[in-house]
Amino acid sequence: MQLLLDAIRNVQGVNAGDVQFLSSKAARLELAAGEVYIREGSTSRKLAFIEKGIIRTSTVKDNGDEVTMLLRWEGQFVASHDAIIRQRPSRFTYSTLEPVSILEMDYGDLEKIMAEEPRFEPLRTFFLMKMLAESLELVETFVLYSPEERYRRLVREKPDIISRVPGKFIASMLGITPVSLSRIRKRIVSRARH
Repeated sequence: MQLLLDAIRNVQGVNAGDVQFLSSKAARLELAAGEVYIREGSTSRKLAFIEKGIIRTSTVKDNGDEVTMLLRWEGQFVASHDAIIRQRPSRFTYSTLEPVSILEMDYGDLEKIMAEEPRFEPLRTFFLMKMLAESLELVETFVLYSPEERYRRLVREKPDIISRVPGKFIASMLGITPVSLSRIRKRIVSRARH
């Protein structure tokens, strides 16, 4: 509960009691490692808050290569941008990399609550702006930073990520090969020794 409070504490007009109320409307789910949460092609408008674990967003390109788009972990929200914002089937698969505990609510149910209780309306803006900001940040990191800088940022944001996520998924998300990621890691270790 505290993680959720921290995640939306800056939403104007939403207080701890409101968060408690919304939490009571959400379902708590436990997912096993390797379980698919949202399948490519799904129109599910699930909105989940991760209390524990990591969810990976991925797709398979036309050439058969599997690509990791995003990693989401404790204290973050996860949802299909396609289903919620674009109202079309998801182009991505969302699956767990380890056991995951989430609070889940259907976005349609949240919209009904907001229609009945206008005080929750700022949450819609919060969720949609957060999704937009995360998408823009992803694009910006590829334009502004080198793969090594992207890797350093990831480790700075989530230091335990390298022990929890296979290197091939991290490399894919950074837009590099596992061999390139290995070189980056060796360079960082070498610099740290000097």
